[in-house]
Amino acid sequence: MCHRYHALPAITPIAGAAVYVEDLTLTASDGVQFAAFHAKAESPTGPGMVILPDVRGLFRFYEELAIRFAEIGIDAVAIDYFGRTAGVSKRDADFDFMPHVHATTPDGIVADTATAVAVLRANVPERKVFTVGFCFGGSNSWLQASSGHGLAGAIGFYGRPTVDGLHGPAPSGTVAEIECPILGLFGGADEMIPADAVAEWDAALQAAGVSREIVTYEGAPHSFFDRSYDEHVDACNDAWQRIQSFIAANK
Repeated sequence: MCHRYHALPAITPIAGAAVYVEDLTLTASDGVQFAAFHAKAESPTGPGMVILPDVRGLFRFYEELAIRFAEIGIDAVAIDYFGRTAGVSKRDADFDFMPHVHATTPDGIVADTATAVAVLRANVPERKVFTVGFCFGGSNSWLQASSGHGLAGAIGFYGRPTVDGLHGPAPSGTVAEIECPILGLFGGADEMIPADAVAEWDAALQAAGVSREIVTYEGAPHSFFDRSYDEHVDACNDAWQRIQSFIAANK
C-alpha cells in the first residue's frame, strides 16, 4: 500500500500564496475522458509538473501536492489513471482501486500523461515540463522519460525501478530510450524496494549515460513523504529541497 487516503504531503503550505485550482475532465488521444486536478500559480516561474499518483489514483494527497507546487510558482496537473474503467467522479476511502490498477496499460498512462503535458503547454508551447510520481506513479514517472513527451526531468518516489510493471517493462529496461535526467528518492527501510534494486537502477542509468540523482534516506519506510511522519521530517524536507533543486537545474 502507498499513501493512506487521509495522508497529506510533507510540505508546509505557504501562507498567503495566490493559487488558482480547478477540477478538470480531460480527453486522451484514444477518446477516453479522465479526471485531473489543475493548480496554477499567480506568478509562474516557467516549468510545469505532471503528478502521477499511487495505486489509489487521484485523491486529496495529490491535489494538495499540486497546490504546493503552484505555491512555489510551478503550475501542476495531477492525473487520475482510471477514467477508462471507473469514470471521472471523485471517490472515497472505500474505493476498490486494485482492479482498476490491474486494468491500466502503459499506452493509456502515456496517453493521459501526454494530455496533461498539453494542458501545461497550452499557452506556453516551449514550457519545460517534469513528472513526479509515487510508488506505482514513481515507476510510471520514470517510464514517461522514454515515452516521447519531451520532458525536462522525471522524478520518482519509491517506485519499483527493476520490476516489470503490470503490462510493461521495468524502468531499468528502458534506460536506452530515456530522454531526460532522473531523480529517484527511496526509503532505506522500504521492504518493497531492496537496496540492491536501487543500486541496479543507478548502475543501469550510469551505463546508459543518463544524468541522474539517486537518494536513499536511511531508516525511512515506503511512503515516508507524509506530513504525519514526524520522525522522518528531515528526509521529507531534504526530498522537497532536492526536487526544487532538480527542477532549477533542468528548467
